[in-house]
Formats: sequence, structure tokens, C-alpha cells
Amino acid sequence: MTAAPIPQPPRVTRALTAPVRGLDRLRWLWLKALGPLAKPLVRRRELRVAVAGTSLIGLALLGAIFLPMWLLALGPIVWGVPHVLGDVRYLWVRPGHHRRLALSAAVGVSLLILSVTAHPSWGFASAGLAALLARGAWWKKALAAAVAVGLVWVAWRHSFWTAVVFAHAHNLIGVALWWSWRRRMGRLHWLPLAAFVAGGALLLSGWIDPLLYWAGALDPRPSGLDVYYHLGALAPAVPGMLAVRLVLLFCFAQSVHYAVWVRLVPEEDRPRETPRTFAATLRALRADFGAPLLALAFLAAVGLAGWAAWDVFAARHGYLRAVLFHGHLELVAAALLFVEGTRPRGATERAGQPAHTRDAA
Repeated sequence: MTAAPIPQPPRVTRALTAPVRGLDRLRWLWLKALGPLAKPLVRRRELRVAVAGTSLIGLALLGAIFLPMWLLALGPIVWGVPHVLGDVRYLWVRPGHHRRLALSAAVGVSLLILSVTAHPSWGFASAGLAALLARGAWWKKALAAAVAVGLVWVAWRHSFWTAVVFAHAHNLIGVALWWSWRRRMGRLHWLPLAAFVAGGALLLSGWIDPLLYWAGALDPRPSGLDVYYHLGALAPAVPGMLAVRLVLLFCFAQSVHYAVWVRLVPEEDRPRETPRTFAATLRALRADFGAPLLALAFLAAVGLAGWAAWDVFAARHGYLRAVLFHGHLELVAAALLFVEGTRPRGATERAGQPAHTRDAA
């Protein structure tokens, strides 16, 4: 009896996944080059996350010191779409919130109005609605809703300053959500957090100010996105070098924020200890979002890069305007976490999904 031939994926699929297979090959070569150091990194998630997080935070700090204007200009172009995809995936889809119709409708409508009006009060209203519709103790709902109402009032009275403060704060919210993602068995997670705090303190201290001038980090490039533009957006009315330091702090924290959603949270979310291949990651993304939506995200990323090649100022502004909702989605997730007391990771496990399916997802 002749065995049935193994079905092969279509040529188009093989062509699209070829770069992913190439990345897997490069990672295998890298692990092979590490020799005996590779085994503990592969087997121990805590160590892998600590090493990756601390290394990425170190790179973010170097970028904020030597290339801050370029990092602020190109960071959203390169990492914007992947990190928003991670936001939606891990804060909404993976926990199963998208199946809760009343919650999805209330949050979705308020975030849609936020995207249209660009008024931050609607974003805080979405967090308040999420708290009221959450499953938890009434006092937690009341407390979270009261805080949200207070923020709505402040945003309504002082929309510009609220937007400026929240632009800085939302980078910290991402780090806090990563910190809360799962129960910790050791203390290695303190290393990235300590590196993040130390990097922020170094930028605010003024110790590196001479280095900024020596490296030409504040030179007027790229065109239209120089330090004066960012001072007006991120540190208006703040005097002297303190304003520059706040811009550098935002640059640093934004890069860490991208690393959280593109690298650290995906590692934390998986039930198993060992990493998976890039090909398996692509299959998991397709399982969570579906092929059409994933293709749309890919086209958006490519389109944004093409737009930036033509006009980086317009592309960056257009991207930030289109994804206003994502920072407040993190606030919604924080409200749900407070009221329901359930970490984002593990929703599929609680639903009784088989282990082999969870690992693939």
C-alpha cells in the first residue's frame, strides 16, 4: 500500500513565508554560535525575558542619547503597526474580550469617537465603561469608574495638557502591564525594570547633556521633526534643558514600549517555557486574527513605510492620528485587570482549550 503524499502549501504561501524561514535559520545559527550559553536561554523563559528586556532597554537608551530625533521619527514607522497589532492581540483578542458583546460595543464606540474627535475624554470614558461592565466586586467598579470620571472631567477642561501628559504616561502603562502579565517564580524580571528606571533617571539627571552636544544628537534632522517640533508637542512651556530631557525620556520610553509589545509580552503570554519559531509565530497570528486581517496589517505596515520614504513627517503624523485609540485600549485593559483581578494571559487556558492548541496559539 502506497503512503499518501504529504500535502504541500501553495507556491504563493511558500514565497510569503520564505523570509520567515530565513529568520528561523538566522536564529538557529545565532544560538549555535552561543554554544553552551544557548541552552539556558532556550529552556528558561525568566532568563530569556530578562536578557532580552535588559538588552533592548540598553539599546533604547543608546538610541535616545545618540540618535533621538531619528528614533522619534522612524520608530513609529518601523514598529508602529506591529506594536498596535500586539496591543490588540494580547489585550483584547487573546483574553477573549472580543466575545463579550456589550463590553466590545461600549469600548469600541467610545474609542471610535476618540479616533474621530482626537479628544482624550472619550478614551478615559472607555476605561470607565469597561470598569462598569467588568466582572468583579462593586466597590472596585465604583472606584475605577470614579477615577475615570475624574479623568474625563480633567480632559474636558484641559484637553491639550491631558494629551501631553498621557502621551508620556501611556509608555509607562505598557511597562506596568508587562509587569502584571503573569505570576513570577523568580527575581530576574527586576533586571529590565531596574534598567528602565536607571535609564530614565540618567536622562533626566542632566549628566549626559554634554554628550548630547558632542554627538550632535539635537541637530535639526530629519527635516520637520527636529527637537523644536518635539519640544512643542511633548514639553510645551517647560523651561530650558529640562524640556529637552523630557523629550529624550519620551524617546527612550517609547522605544521600550515598542519592545514590550513586540518582544517581551509575546514571550510572557505563551504557556510553555521554550520559544517558538518565527514560522509558528506567523501561524499563531493567523489563528488569532485570520488571514485577511493579518494581510491588511501587513499592507498597512508596507504602505506606511512607503509613505515615509516620500514624506516622513506626514507618514508619522498620519500614523499617530490613526492609532490614537491604542494608548487608551491599554488603560481599558488596566481597568479590567483591576476590577476582574485576572491577568490578560491565560484566558484560553481557563476556557479549557487543549494544551497543544494553546501552545500553537
